[in-house]
Amino acid sequence: MSVQLLQEMAHALEIGTPAVVATIVRTRGSTPRKTGSKMLVRSDGSVTGTICGGCVEAEVYAESLEVMETGECRLLSFRLTPDDAEELGMKCGGSMEIFIEPLARPLD
Repeated sequence: MSVQLLQEMAHALEIGTPAVVATIVRTRGSTPRKTGSKMLVRSDGSVTGTICGGCVEAEVYAESLEVMETGECRLLSFRLTPDDAEELGMKCGGSMEIFIEPLARPLD
């Protein structure tokens, strides 16, 4: 995880900005990012970090906005064959699972 992403997460918590974190929790085969990669999505729509790029990241972004509204975590799975990857504009053909959770201040 990058220092910038950690700083942005800390800042969102400090000022109380609603935000969610999407984290790659499992990969198999060829994927653009590996397990542990994170993306922070804020209520104003801004993003720090990346988990994939392309249409998968766009879907994760849309799901992140819904998680921000509901407060309920989600686990998304993406399994792409090389043909699917090419059709969707991806260069990889592996699979990945992404966990999306609200960024919340720890309870005392």
